Amino acid sequence: MKEGLQEHQAKKKRAERIILLGLPFLGFGILAAVLGTTEALGEWAVTVGVVLIIFAVLVFVLGFALFQRFETNFKHEFLKDYLSGLVEEGEFVPKKGFGKIQGLDPADVYNTEFIERADRFYSYDFFRGKIDGVDFVSSDVKLQRIEYETYRDKDGKIRRRKKYVTYFHGRVFHFDFNKDFDGHVLVLERYKPQTRRKYQKVEFESVDFNKKFRTLATREHTAFYILTPHFMESLMKIEKNHPGNLGFSFIDNKLYFAIHTGKPTFSVRPFRRLDEKLLEKFREDVGLIHNLVDELKLNRKIFKED
Repeated sequence: MKEGLQEHQAKKKRAERIILLGLPFLGFGILAAVLGTTEALGEWAVTVGVVLIIFAVLVFVLGFALFQRFETNFKHEFLKDYLSGLVEEGEFVPKKGFGKIQGLDPADVYNTEFIERADRFYSYDFFRGKIDGVDFVSSDVKLQRIEYETYRDKDGKIRRRKKYVTYFHGRVFHFDFNKDFDGHVLVLERYKPQTRRKYQKVEFESVDFNKKFRTLATREHTAFYILTPHFMESLMKIEKNHPGNLGFSFIDNKLYFAIHTGKPTFSVRPFRRLDEKLLEKFREDVGLIHNLVDELKLNRKIFKED
């Protein structure tokens, strides 16, 4: 495994060297363009500067294209087997290109009943497996809504333009059970219900938990049955160790969990070492799934009997 990691690290460095190659051309281009504004050098310096800046941009484009190619190959040739081996019956399906849906479908995401419907929907890096007999599926999800803003054009006229704003970028999980939960429960950090289902707010003795999470349930006794003191303590621990916007929902025979982090889960960034430290971070991300099963005791019968 170490040799495979070093091989991909070498490919990563080649792409990064090309990116760095564009910096001096960009610097000299800007300098020439600025000096060209003086009478001493004149327009020819501006022309040289523009040419150098254009060349630098082309070098940057080439470098980042090679980096994206490296990341795609790294996920398919290394990370796929690595992550799949961290859980029972694991399967990791990396992003293949620029397709919008390469993970969970929109229905799988909106069934959480707390994630708002998007005007643009992207999902990728699908991951599935089993822990202690509990099946799970997950993927990174990026959701955008359309917003409009007004501005004045060069003639002073007021115009209106459309833009896409990202309001969720993180990971969504499903955990499957063989029996239905007795009622429906939402545990939300900053999300709001996105359903017509009749929920009522539930308060617990833990003031800290009530401040951090808003709990809604169709049957109050179900919320108290599921959210034991240990359960609430575990939720608080997960929130502390995984900063973001968390949401849980117990719907029919599924537990849904979503965390908005604002970034991809299994990404490789330029000029960051590709080493065991990065793999440890990925192991910790997968460890969140283990926490949800082990600490929250999802393998126990917290659902109704037939």
